[in-house]
Amino acid sequence: MRAAQITAPRHIEIVDVPEPRLNGAAPGMIKVRVERACLCGSDSPWFTHMPRYPQPPGESIHECLGTVVESTSARFVVGDLALAVPYRQAGLCEYFCVSDANAIHLPRGQMPLERLLMAQPLGTAIWACRKLGNLIGLDMVVVGQGPMGLLFSHLLSNLGARTVIGLDRLDYRLEAAHAMHATHTINVDRQDPAAAVREITEGKMADVAFEVVGHQGIAIDLCLDLVRRLGTVVAFGSPDRATYRDFPYEKLFRQNLTLIGSVTADPLSSYPLARDMILQGRIDVSPLITHVLPFFEVQKAFELFVDRQDRAIKVVLDYEQ
Repeated sequence: MRAAQITAPRHIEIVDVPEPRLNGAAPGMIKVRVERACLCGSDSPWFTHMPRYPQPPGESIHECLGTVVESTSARFVVGDLALAVPYRQAGLCEYFCVSDANAIHLPRGQMPLERLLMAQPLGTAIWACRKLGNLIGLDMVVVGQGPMGLLFSHLLSNLGARTVIGLDRLDYRLEAAHAMHATHTINVDRQDPAAAVREITEGKMADVAFEVVGHQGIAIDLCLDLVRRLGTVVAFGSPDRATYRDFPYEKLFRQNLTLIGSVTADPLSSYPLARDMILQGRIDVSPLITHVLPFFEVQKAFELFVDRQDRAIKVVLDYEQ
């Protein structure tokens, strides 16, 4: 089967690898023929700066959907359409095998596959918001209006936030934030974010700040400045380092802040709700999907996404082309 392999920094090749089989597999497994997959910020380090190359074929992509072609599962039969998260983020290949605990059913023919695929990232946002309790009437800040930040903005609006303030340094992302129901936007390169949030919240500051940038500690520091005393910071963006030694602990301590980490999701509780919210039109994910490329153009797809070329937000790979 075809797979993509990152063989050197910023270089991907299409290679042939053995096709996986379910022969002798335990109950509860499915083999998926991938039809669509989408790049996520957590995939970027594999492309740009991993310690060793080449990376194993298939890594890194995890937002995937496709057709079940083999099954030992009681939940899935051959022919089912499934949203499925591969092990080790190894979805850059035509087929993969995975536990049915990592998959949910999708309907056929009701919506373009690219939109249904957004149930995976939206599910991770739902997982994070489950940790916060009632959000009705609260002031929210979302630092970073990339794909995940935009999903948070729309979701928080649906959950009853009084204000949803999106921060970014790219104007085209801030334009998308308004389409995704942010009530206010701030370009951090042109405005003092703390002063702007103070004005919007009439001096109170935000109840909750979401860090959705990742890959460095600066955004977490900013979030601590944007929330009120007794406020909450949700750390969602993927870190590049295991330890941030310059973390401003005293600020967290003196302000009696709550810091919540959130990564991935429980597929069987969060992905179905995300799927249903998209199908029912309660969250319109179409502003996110800016590019759909055939699988063999995976090199271009990563360059578009990582370098933010051509106003890219969500870059989808079509494995059927």
